[in-house]
Amino acid sequence: MKKVIATPNAPAALGPYSQAVFANGVLYGSGQVGLNPETGEFAGTTIEAQARQIFRNINAVLTEAGFTPADVVKTTIFLDNVADFATVNGLYEQFFQNSQVLPARSCVEVAQLPAGALIEIEYIATK
Repeated sequence: MKKVIATPNAPAALGPYSQAVFANGVLYGSGQVGLNPETGEFAGTTIEAQARQIFRNINAVLTEAGFTPADVVKTTIFLDNVADFATVNGLYEQFFQNSQVLPARSCVEVAQLPAGALIEIEYIATK
């Protein structure tokens, strides 16, 4: 059985998809960009501002589903400029600081992200 997870505390989907789907004990989170859910605008124009907002958005969806960052087992980070990796890595480490086991992770540079985002992060969580 699949259950759609949605919260107004994270940006609404920009297309025909769900913020997250819970199926067979696993939460599959759609890619989050750094949009502020209250304004629908990017949280800022820097990689740091957008990444911080993404982690707030991910946390909101995790909370809605009854999960925490410690339950995340896999992430994929998409950057429009891999030179921003060190900044993102530091914020990533802060977000997962209470996780005994850090998630598996992939990070790739892409040509372009939705709505002109600088970064997008998708995730999978399980209990």
